[in-house]
Amino acid sequence: MSQSPCVVILAAGQGSRYRQVAGAGQDKLLAPCLGRDAVVRPVIEQVLSNLPASLARRVLVTTAERLEVIALAQAYGCQVLLLDSPGMGDSIAAAVEACADAGSWLVVLGDMPFILPSSIESVAQGLGEGMIRVPVHDGAYGHPVAFGAAFGPALQGLSGDRGARPLFALGHVVEVPLADAGVLWDVDVPQALVFSG
Repeated sequence: MSQSPCVVILAAGQGSRYRQVAGAGQDKLLAPCLGRDAVVRPVIEQVLSNLPASLARRVLVTTAERLEVIALAQAYGCQVLLLDSPGMGDSIAAAVEACADAGSWLVVLGDMPFILPSSIESVAQGLGEGMIRVPVHDGAYGHPVAFGAAFGPALQGLSGDRGARPLFALGHVVEVPLADAGVLWDVDVPQALVFSG
């Protein structure tokens, strides 16, 4: 059992809402994005660069044709898992299975480039075996979400488009209040590439 959770980065979605606005050939994960550190990087690289160094074990799930995403993931120390499904449930299940021995998991969305590293650390720390830790900003649940060891089988049992939210009913959910609007900010459309939280 490692002390810190295995980070599961979900980057296999099709981004269809983004493509409807930006054009069919546009991948939101590779769109240039000005980070909160004032550096321009692709969206997925912003996500990876925000991961604290203490969270060293990382599994990124993506599709085989996303060669640039794969290269960036490897550059940031991720194990890359190729999945022929855009379903969030399928991605979580495959990633947790790949690092089942970690004992806990932190699920990060690949299109949320504005979460502060300190917020990620706050969610990851103090995670008990039967616990789910979720960031809360302005009364709303955000990401990333941390799952204790007891949730391994349930996470591996997810499938299709459904994420892990239904598991909240099974465990002790600990709300982590954060002043960071980045925990709610995903890049669904090109306009969301500019953070104004």
